[in-house]
Amino acid sequence: MKRSIFFLAITATIYNSCANAQNNEAVNAINAGNLSAHIKVLASDAFEGRKPFTRGEDSAINYIAAEFKKMGLQPGNNGSYFQEVPMVSILSKPTDFRIQGEKGSLTFRYGTDFVAATRRIQPQVQLENSELVFAGYGIVAPEYGWNDYAGLDVKGKTVIVLINDPGQLSPGQFRGKNMTYYGRWTYKFEEASRQGAAGVIIIHNEAGASYPWSVVHNGWANSKLHLESADGNTHRTVVEGWFSQDAAKQLFELAGVSPSIMEQAREKGFKPVDLHLKASVLINNTIQQSTSHNVVATLPGSKQPDQCIVYSAHWDHFGIGPVINGDSIYNGAVDNATGTAGLLAIAKAFTSLNKRPERSVVFLSVTGEEQGLLGSEYYVQHPAFKMENTVADINLDVLNTFGKTSDVTIIGYGQSTLDEYAKAAASKQGRIIVPEAHPEGGWFFRSDHFNFAKKGVPGLYIGPGTKVIGKPEGYGAEQIKQYNSTRYHTPKDEYNPATWDLSGMVTDVRLLFLVGYRLSNENSFPKWKSGSEFKGIQKNR
Repeated sequence: MKRSIFFLAITATIYNSCANAQNNEAVNAINAGNLSAHIKVLASDAFEGRKPFTRGEDSAINYIAAEFKKMGLQPGNNGSYFQEVPMVSILSKPTDFRIQGEKGSLTFRYGTDFVAATRRIQPQVQLENSELVFAGYGIVAPEYGWNDYAGLDVKGKTVIVLINDPGQLSPGQFRGKNMTYYGRWTYKFEEASRQGAAGVIIIHNEAGASYPWSVVHNGWANSKLHLESADGNTHRTVVEGWFSQDAAKQLFELAGVSPSIMEQAREKGFKPVDLHLKASVLINNTIQQSTSHNVVATLPGSKQPDQCIVYSAHWDHFGIGPVINGDSIYNGAVDNATGTAGLLAIAKAFTSLNKRPERSVVFLSVTGEEQGLLGSEYYVQHPAFKMENTVADINLDVLNTFGKTSDVTIIGYGQSTLDEYAKAAASKQGRIIVPEAHPEGGWFFRSDHFNFAKKGVPGLYIGPGTKVIGKPEGYGAEQIKQYNSTRYHTPKDEYNPATWDLSGMVTDVRLLFLVGYRLSNENSFPKWKSGSEFKGIQKNR
């Protein structure tokens, strides 16, 4: 018996040593050399900013697919590395927004007072004398005992709603300053459609939205891409848009309602208010339909091949646009050639393993993130593996280019037990996990893992840490600030090997590999935490 126990112990020690050596070999496959090689190609002028429907898309998706094939990964979409994503481009041009009441009328000017568009694939849509109702935050959240639409029939009407959720200004409501999905503008539009409203208008304020009115105006000035549904998107409201804060005050004044109604809307039990006003607006649309592509590859699991871990990163950016300082190519080096390079590096790490993971691993490079997370939305509607068999999504978007940090940021900290997986992996690296600095901005809802969350699949999305080893306090935060203020979504987002330090990127990507490797060899599923708006979507969560 003693000899048997001794033999088993020796066998286990040898097995663990081999497993660790194998794991280390895979981890070391993620290095600055392979990351920089991919970034250099993806962010080059030759790829023309990787905009969907352009030569830049062709270059990007063919490069990514070729790399997957070179690694020996299987095509992830019915024998193909490409998943077609049908999209429609709609350029909406509204007339003035006219509001009529017993005490007078208002005419709001496009761009200055409001923006509006439609998702309906129709040459022209309109609101004609649509009744206006103020519906608070426009939220239906049973887990918080909240329903702004309670007892309200909005069919044919236009609802006016506030941005963010009540917790932003009332810490005892929802999750306090940690914005829930109920606070995002996308949710407001979706819920109004579910309620059958004809139109939905969000009242802007800079603190609640986390950006000024100019961002809203500029973002709605050009055509928008949408997924194309079988019903031509007629399940959505006829019109969706925003009012400026000043326009909203004029609206309430004409209605004879105090602007304090916006404060009252923060209290549970707030009742919708009929403004006794009617709205009219006509929108002419220029429509173009086309097809973009996700790139999907799989590594089949050895024991549970029907379950999978997904790694995602968006390949798209803005292509060729307005000239700034003599440059018109929006290369998107940080956003998101870094994440795509990280995806390819993790794929290389998994294919470097001598023993395949027990669960399958999907490597998903998606289109249309910059247009509203469209590629990932399409994927979760047409997944390679059923959503109930998808264990988690690990998302890579805008990685660290300024050096190794002793910390790593989890965006959406507190949502799921993936926090603990990240903590364990960070601990192996001698690092700590920190929550994001500004959760009120709703950053958890702004990248591709979010579409998985809406299907009940937990997502892990990390951001760069700020405590840069060997640099003074505040250096990391300043680097992030400079990127956001001077390079983000401009032609200045270019790869510069002379100034970039990829050591932090290497450490972060290795962390994500360790998390996925652990998940791919377990039997359990990560869980949503109490208070998450996604808890309960799937029974196994």
